[in-house]
Amino acid sequence: MQQMVLDVLGHFGAWGVFFLIAVENLFPPIPSEVILTFAGFLTSCTALTVPAVIAAATGGSVAGAVILYGLGRALSPARLNALLSGPAGRRLKLEQEDVQKAADWFSAHGWPSVLYCRCIPILRSLISIPAGMAGMRFVPFLVLTTAGSTAWNLLLVGLGALAGENWPVITGALAQVSDAVKWILAAAAVGAVLFRTVRKRRIDATRSSGVQ
Repeated sequence: MQQMVLDVLGHFGAWGVFFLIAVENLFPPIPSEVILTFAGFLTSCTALTVPAVIAAATGGSVAGAVILYGLGRALSPARLNALLSGPAGRRLKLEQEDVQKAADWFSAHGWPSVLYCRCIPILRSLISIPAGMAGMRFVPFLVLTTAGSTAWNLLLVGLGALAGENWPVITGALAQVSDAVKWILAAAAVGAVLFRTVRKRRIDATRSSGVQ
């Protein structure tokens, strides 16, 4: 898959960045770290420029996020779970657990999570689904998604441009960080669920005692 990414970027330049990042949002196993750091490296040896790559990557990020937002608005939780557990979910490599983590994160942190989750592996694309399901207004969603995506793209493209031919070193380091983040996010999701469960039980207990 990595070779395919490199071939597309080598042949199509900024349009290749737009396409791959849009697909990466819908197909999380495609590594944005590889796409963006290699694109950053290309700015040091081809006609590509850093602003053009960042603009293309941000456009692709927003396009993919809008599709997932629309999916969240259109599907009920039951239909979404059925989709993820079916052939479509398996082909897209979308895990129900990852989508649930994104839903728990959005539930715990609200709209601001759309901004900063754009810089967190896994959640950066999936956070759009619970935002849509929660009925978040489209304009704030679009603004926060664009801002968060720009920050992420600026960071990785800039690192790739600075690293030059050593861009794979950046990719390897980011992959290790991503693995650590996955465990942190899993723990955070479990903590959010437990917190909401305990709070709900306390509220129910308070209401019951008040009725009595």
